[in-house]
Amino acid sequence: MSWKEWFVESNCRMRAASVCYAKHLIAAGTALISAGWCSDLSAQDLEPRAYSNSPVGTNFVILGYGYASGTVLTDPSLPIENVSNESHIGILAYARVLNVFGKSAKFDMIVPFAGLRAEGLVVGQPHEREISGLADPLFRFSINFIGAPALTAAEFAKYRQDLIIGASVRVGVPLGQYDDTRLVNVGTNRWSVKPELGISKAIGRWTLELAPAVTFYTENDDFLRGKTREQTPLYSVQTNASYTFARGFWLAVNAGYFTGSRSTVDGVENNDRQEGLRFGATLALPVTRSQSIKIYGVTGYNGHRHHDFDAVGIAWQYRWGGGL
Repeated sequence: MSWKEWFVESNCRMRAASVCYAKHLIAAGTALISAGWCSDLSAQDLEPRAYSNSPVGTNFVILGYGYASGTVLTDPSLPIENVSNESHIGILAYARVLNVFGKSAKFDMIVPFAGLRAEGLVVGQPHEREISGLADPLFRFSINFIGAPALTAAEFAKYRQDLIIGASVRVGVPLGQYDDTRLVNVGTNRWSVKPELGISKAIGRWTLELAPAVTFYTENDDFLRGKTREQTPLYSVQTNASYTFARGFWLAVNAGYFTGSRSTVDGVENNDRQEGLRFGATLALPVTRSQSIKIYGVTGYNGHRHHDFDAVGIAWQYRWGGGL
């Protein structure tokens, strides 16, 4: 592969890292939706109150926007320097609360639109790349096994959270924009599956959460004109602490760690294993009984403790049904 192709591939990795910021946007947009799409760093999302309870039959729709900028690690053997990128993410998402054998459960889906501009120096010469389009949609099913029974609106009015233990499975579907003649694509041309365990404990106005997860990827068998690209699983864990000021008005701080996801192309292993930390905050503000706005900020560090990106965003949520 020529150095020009390597530069384009590195931009592809930058795209993957940038589009995953959509997850932070939806985490700010609603506690019900795990956001983003299945990029190389798909476990970097920080999502407070993902396993909170709501009345059965409640529906949510979310519209959001996020902006992110930063740098991305590349193979140190490549002649690439001063790599940076910025991305704009638009989000449309829907969620519904379900009753599954008396347990509170949720189904949610998200369709993101991403625009990315990346630039860097290749053998001392400046290069840049811009791309935009629909990304791979995500579908998730979650269920709370302990501490969050399926409730009507009248029953939910008397409900007080203690300890909740639940789990979820998120599936990324390869329906995004993809061109096998280009290394840079918004879609990934592969499936992903992310099982996660969620533990949430309420202590007065505080809610503490822990969520370990692992993301598995199928191979992309049409990578750059028929090459096969594979990825090892990405392991992650996140923790959140939120404080409730009033109903619908809360502030959360989050931290997450991820590692893994080394890629292989036609049997040749790349030096691109991911590792890093993410820190964020989310503020939820009620507007009316059925509407709210959530604002978030996220910053990240790679495995060498170097700062690698910042992201901010805002999301509007509308809620109906469930007797509310």
